[in-house]
Amino acid sequence: MPSSCKEIRAALAQCLQESECIMVQRHTAAECLRPPLVDELPLKCQQLKKGFGECRRGMIDMRKRFRGNQAVTFTQLQETETSGDGYQLYAGKSAFSGAKGATDGNEKPPEDWREVENEKYRREAAAAA
Repeated sequence: MPSSCKEIRAALAQCLQESECIMVQRHTAAECLRPPLVDELPLKCQQLKKGFGECRRGMIDMRKRFRGNQAVTFTQLQETETSGDGYQLYAGKSAFSGAKGATDGNEKPPEDWREVENEKYRREAAAAA
């Protein structure tokens, strides 16, 4: 298997080994990854399973043949888990990273750009007169 999916595969295997499906119920990993047992897996394992499937699909996707399959490393997943920054597995930059932060609802609404331009025009007109 190419190295682009190696880390996410290892992370999925580790998550499965620590899951209740294998540790307590004594099912095999293959049984835990198939319905109806897949619904009992922890959310993290379900996300890793979906990400691994997308990574494998990306290896044969002709749209990615020049740039290659951009796999996320498991260490990046762990860092985002501890830091709280959002991430997306295969869609590039997260939609929520770099957000403004917490708000309390009392913020001043942003000024309309047309009003800003009008004010600038009025100031220039007043200075010229």
